[in-house]
Amino acid sequence: MTDAELERALAAVDLPRPAYWQAQYLKNVEQLSKPQYGMVVERDVAVPMRDGVVLRADVFRPDAPGKFPGLLALSAYGKDSQSVPIPAQPIHSWVFDHNVEAGDIEFFVSRGYVYVIPDERGLGKSEGAWNGPFSVQEQEDGHDIVEWIAAQAWCTGKVGMMGISWFGMIQRFVAAQAPPHLAAIFPYEAANDLYGVAYEGGVIQPFWWELEREIPAHTTQSESEKLYSPEELEARFDAIGANRDIALNSNYVRLLARRRTAFFDQLLHPENDDFWARRRSRDKVHNIKVPVYTASCWIPFFKPFMQAVWDDLNDPTLNVPKKAAIFGHHIHTQLPGPPELKYEALRWYDHWMKGVDTGIMDEPPIRLFVMGINQYRYEHEWPLARTQWTKLYLRPFGALAPLPEPTDAEPDPLVHRPPIISTERDSVRYATPPMSAPTEITGPVVLNLHAALDQPDATFIAKLWAVGPGGERFPLCRGVLKASHRALDEETSTPWNPVHPHVNPQPVVPGEVNHYAIGFPTISYVFRPGERLELEIATCDPIDIPWHHRLNVMGPLPSMTLTYYKLYRDRDHASHLLVPVIPPGGAHG
Repeated sequence: MTDAELERALAAVDLPRPAYWQAQYLKNVEQLSKPQYGMVVERDVAVPMRDGVVLRADVFRPDAPGKFPGLLALSAYGKDSQSVPIPAQPIHSWVFDHNVEAGDIEFFVSRGYVYVIPDERGLGKSEGAWNGPFSVQEQEDGHDIVEWIAAQAWCTGKVGMMGISWFGMIQRFVAAQAPPHLAAIFPYEAANDLYGVAYEGGVIQPFWWELEREIPAHTTQSESEKLYSPEELEARFDAIGANRDIALNSNYVRLLARRRTAFFDQLLHPENDDFWARRRSRDKVHNIKVPVYTASCWIPFFKPFMQAVWDDLNDPTLNVPKKAAIFGHHIHTQLPGPPELKYEALRWYDHWMKGVDTGIMDEPPIRLFVMGINQYRYEHEWPLARTQWTKLYLRPFGALAPLPEPTDAEPDPLVHRPPIISTERDSVRYATPPMSAPTEITGPVVLNLHAALDQPDATFIAKLWAVGPGGERFPLCRGVLKASHRALDEETSTPWNPVHPHVNPQPVVPGEVNHYAIGFPTISYVFRPGERLELEIATCDPIDIPWHHRLNVMGPLPSMTLTYYKLYRDRDHASHLLVPVIPPGGAHG
């Protein structure tokens, strides 16, 4: 298909041309679903579960007789807010709501799909009790809702799933339940390891409290209250409450007092135990039997969101048709209904649920947005086979260099000032010289750091920045690690992906030099001439999601203990970044 033919075909189905669609792979564009229907809205429809509990769902369907494929958007954010009739809001908007993530309802209904958005049990108008994020109950309910949709008179019997973040994360769980009428899934910005989100690098991430505050639960049930005897529950409660970082945080003291909440369960499970295993979809994907398109944008924090894309792609036990894509950067997100989600999902679901050969499975398996040059391209594997793994060593005077330090150089000092005594935030920065030619870094990045502490525990926060000639700074990614969680799973770790089991934390011996392998969310960025790669090492990150209240979301929970760090980068402790440099002119799709 030529570009001119593509433009005519897109006009016939009332679609723009997304920057990530290439004419060479597109097929039957003129057969893509057209916007030809109005919308019938049915509110609070009863959806019975296997145990007799009745959920309530909003059903949005075409205003025409016949049968249509169904799309389920499932989350704990409540159904009513998902269809508020506001235009898409950029992330810096005063009314941007990151929970309105079910997708563009009218876009799909007008093109012949039925959109179903329920209140989960215990929320909104549904019966029952909510058991917290991604409980086994939520997973089983997802199965039952899929089968209910398929059985309706207006459904063809084929059902897919839609949505971002929570709406995406639940999709793997539901698919692993193997509902017979689920046809395909499209998890977008969908982490596969909830522990890694709730405890970023082993450090409590207040983000989950902010989410829970926005969940319309009328009845909740703490899983911890079911798991433990009253005596054991109180012992766990007292141990968590004695944690200095929590005990001196008034917000967390209030949270613990509430009990019976999802965040209460999170606080009572600081290690990656069975509680989290039940919520780790990465270990369940071998049960998925339907096609999977895993997608995201570049998210600079929360490694499990980005890692999930590559885990799905590379996991041989997920033996189904699958694709992976990265669309743009998180700072360009618009809600509701980001266009990259709806246009690509339309091709995906028209292919798998309407029988239109859209060419989507003829493409190379990876579609990648390269920051810096802001271009899309295809790739065939991850990490890229042509990667030149390059070590950039931390050197005196804040340098990042290709050769290690040859002397017994003194370590760099770093001081953590608890937020209860100071608003100052200390950090140490290391940077390359300005790039003399375009330089691409695409793939996973790891900081191998040698450091000593004067306390038995502390937090390392490492950030990568692209710094322009005028000092302008663009955030690339952030890695977090709690010192006591430094142990590696030697069997599953690779040089470019350190895996920390986050069980049996080992306190640090004060003054002892230890190795800390800190993984980052993956990146793809072309540094232009004059730009530098900068590594920043800090002890806290006071506010990482700027559209939220500082107390509720203050980045990884900061330590309340004054701590002195020594960052070693001498001939015996060659601290370095492992960086995936991509040579120019290499083969790709």
